[in-house]
Amino acid sequence: MTRRAPLWLGLGLVAAGLVILVIGAAAGSAWPVGPGVANPIGPGSMMGRGPVTGTLPGPGSPGFVPGSAASPRVVQIIATSRLRFVPETVIVKQGETVTFEVTSVGPITHEFMVGPAADVAADTPGTPEIADIGMMQRRSLTYTFDGPGPFAFACHATGHYEAGMLGTIAVVP
Repeated sequence: MTRRAPLWLGLGLVAAGLVILVIGAAAGSAWPVGPGVANPIGPGSMMGRGPVTGTLPGPGSPGFVPGSAASPRVVQIIATSRLRFVPETVIVKQGETVTFEVTSVGPITHEFMVGPAADVAADTPGTPEIADIGMMQRRSLTYTFDGPGPFAFACHATGHYEAGMLGTIAVVP
C-alpha cells in the first residue's frame, strides 16, 4: 500500500493544478489595460498573440484625469522584436504631462525618442530620448505636450525607424 500512496498523491496534485488553471482562465486577467497600458500577459505580449486590446480612460472618456508635472499620467509602451511599438498611437490632452514607461521585450536593443514629429523624424539632437533599452529592460521618460502638435515617437536604432518603428501622438484640446 505504501507504494501506491505517491501515485495517488501525484494524481491528486495534477487534478488540483488543472482545476486551478481552469478557474484562472475563466476568471480572466486582473491587469489594467488601455491606451498606453500594455497587457504583459495577454494578446500582444511575449506570451500572447495579436494586438493589445482593452482601454483605460483616455482624453474625453469618463473618469479621465490628465497628467500634470506633479503627477504625470503613465503610458506603457512595448518595443517589440518585430520593430514595432505597442501601442502605435497615444492620445494626450494638450498641455498634459506623460511618463512613458518603455519596455523592450525582444533580444534587440531599442531606443525611444518623443517630441515634435519633425524633430523625431529627423532624429534631431536634443530631442528627448531613452537610448539602449536592452531585453526586458524598462526605462522611463517624462514629456509635457505643449501646443497642438504634431508629436511622435520613434526608435532610431540602426534600421529600426526605416523598418517602421514609429508611433503617433494625437493631441486633443
